[in-house]
Amino acid sequence: MSAFAFSGLNLAVTTPFDAQGRIDYPRFETLLERYLTAGVEGFVLSSGTGMHVYLSQEESRQLVAFGTQVIKGRARVIVQTSALLADEVVQRTRHAAECGADGVMVLPPFFEGPTDDQSIIDFYATVSEAGLPIIGYNVPQAVGVEVTPSLLRQLSEIPNFVSVKDSSGDLAAQASLIRTGLPTMNGADPLVPYALFAGAAGLIWGGANMAPRSCVAVVKAAIEQDWARAREIWRAIEPVMSLIWQGDYVQSVYAGADITGYGAGNPRRPLARLPAEKIAVLKAALEPLIALESRLTCA
Repeated sequence: MSAFAFSGLNLAVTTPFDAQGRIDYPRFETLLERYLTAGVEGFVLSSGTGMHVYLSQEESRQLVAFGTQVIKGRARVIVQTSALLADEVVQRTRHAAECGADGVMVLPPFFEGPTDDQSIIDFYATVSEAGLPIIGYNVPQAVGVEVTPSLLRQLSEIPNFVSVKDSSGDLAAQASLIRTGLPTMNGADPLVPYALFAGAAGLIWGGANMAPRSCVAVVKAAIEQDWARAREIWRAIEPVMSLIWQGDYVQSVYAGADITGYGAGNPRRPLARLPAEKIAVLKAALEPLIALESRLTCA
């Protein structure tokens, strides 16, 4: 994993909102500093977990500019620049480059967009003109486009296309991408140690907002091939990651991070705060992870 520019844990960081639903920049700076202190070596700004789809283009631009300035080269920065219009994706990507981002994550065309391989290739070729390394995004259940091993090989011939993030949640399908020998990143929280064992080149992980030290520790153990240690840490993490993957993912990450002391306010409407009964279930699942996070903080 070490030869890949985006190896290890890249935190799909939440975007904090105040009581009026506006981006809370002071809280965002505090969170970034705390995650840096916890050992996070990469961030994804304006991520799906960070409510990208519910930020205006200008809000996303301001968030990226602010976040990269706070991080100041102390960690890698990936920016999600997905949009419906290819020209807007290019504009967002150029802005990310101007802010000093290290790469971008881009969904294939979505919402009744083309699904044939050549159109997907043409789309990413257009985005590549902006000059930043591109991480494609395989989430067929949401977009309707599947990045197959064959398509990944073709995409990897595009200048600046460096990897695909697989959020299908299908380990067998992800393993088929990994077997191409091309860098494949895991984006499915419940698969973290299994994906690393299978040879995933890196992680983009939203659930890590809740317990960054524990998530950094399990990735470190896996990279060092200390699988006994990785398994021990994962026992505390796994119940939470499996639970949030079942539904209400973004709301669950916001609620869980609030419970563990990394609160980012409520998710922005139309997403609502997680219902009280689901918060109670999440709290119970988080208890072993909170204990582990505390031990790692004191270590």
